[in-house]
Parts: sequence; structure tokens; C-alpha cells
Amino acid sequence: MFIVLLGAPGSGKGTISKLLSEKLNIPHISTGDLFRDNLKNETPLGKTAKEYIDKGELVPDEITVKMLVQELEKSSYSGAILDGFPRTEKQAEELDNLLLANNKMVDIVINVEVPFEEIVDRIASRRNCKNCSEIYNIHYNPPKVEGICDACGGELYQREDQKPEVVNNRLEVYKNTSSRLIDYYKDNKKLYQVQAGDSANKTSSDVAEELIKYIKENFKS
Repeated sequence: MFIVLLGAPGSGKGTISKLLSEKLNIPHISTGDLFRDNLKNETPLGKTAKEYIDKGELVPDEITVKMLVQELEKSSYSGAILDGFPRTEKQAEELDNLLLANNKMVDIVINVEVPFEEIVDRIASRRNCKNCSEIYNIHYNPPKVEGICDACGGELYQREDQKPEVVNNRLEVYKNTSSRLIDYYKDNKKLYQVQAGDSANKTSSDVAEELIKYIKENFKS
């Protein structure tokens, strides 16, 4: 199966994707991870993407598509859970064409909905270790010593794209681009919407279990 996970930055779709990947035994491809790998290795695509990411803006379609194509070509995927792609209607069309060329298709698109106020608080509360990349939340999972990583003793910091003003900008960009994308998949009868987060009283594990049940009941193994 090819499963697409939609949702605003910080909606928990990354965690949900990993849980689905483990339970359904389908590879997980995160465009966020692809971006980070390209940034870390300072590839030409990574350098270009960084200019947009630091400002909380969407990376242009052509750059995102190139990164995904490189990943799909690296291994012969018979299915995948796509986390963070597509983000625009154009990217959705590109994905359909890419899969169609290999006699594949998107089977289901899951839209994870979480109130924006909750997302801003969630992301702005994150801290990352400069050394080992361990992630903390100053409210729900704080380090034992403020500013110091429990795992390796490294310095904790807030990434540029985690600052409230950047998060708000990212969410505004998402809001302006996601409506047409959601309509695209709704029109193609691929969309399944799920409420998540504290306001829905659902953890990522709860959402993943709900989705696994739905997929197993509605799709042949």
C-alpha cells in the first residue's frame, strides 16, 4: 500500500506514521528526515531548502519532489507511508503520475487534525540536543537539568523553526495551501479524516490503533 499522512507541522503525523509502519510492516518515508539528511550532508538540494525552512516557508515543489524521487529510486518500494508529502495539489499530482508510471497508486490519504493553538504550544516547547539530537519538551518531558541533555550531557537549544513566530508562519502557510490539497483527495475519494491531540483526548497511539483497524477492515492484505 501507499499511504499518505497529511497534517499541520506538529500534528503528530510523524509519530503516527512510525507506529503504522511498525504495525503494518510498510516502510516509512519522512520528507522531514529527507530534508534533514540533505541539510546535514550539505547537498545542493539541502542548501536551497534551508533558506526556506529557516523562514518557516514551504520548500518549492520541485526541490521536494526531487528529494522524494531520489529516495524512491534508491530502493524499489512496493509500498510506503509518506509523511510530509505531498503538501500541495501540484505535489499530489506529481506523486500520482510517479506512482502510475510504476503501476502503483495512493490507496488512502489520512488527514490528522489538531487545533493550531495546541500545535504552537507543542512545537515551541521542544528542545533539541546539539550533540545527539535527543528531543525534549519543557512541559511534558523536561531534562533533569535545564538546558542539558540527560543522554549525553550536550547543550539543548531551540531550532529556528520551533520559535513561536516561525511556527505561526508555518501554520499560516499550511492553512493557505492545505485546503486545495485536502479537496483534491476528497474529490478522489481517498480521504480519511481523524481528530487527534489533547482536545480530542487521543494520543498518537490511540490514533494509530484507530487507523490500523480501519485499514485492515477496508483494504485487502
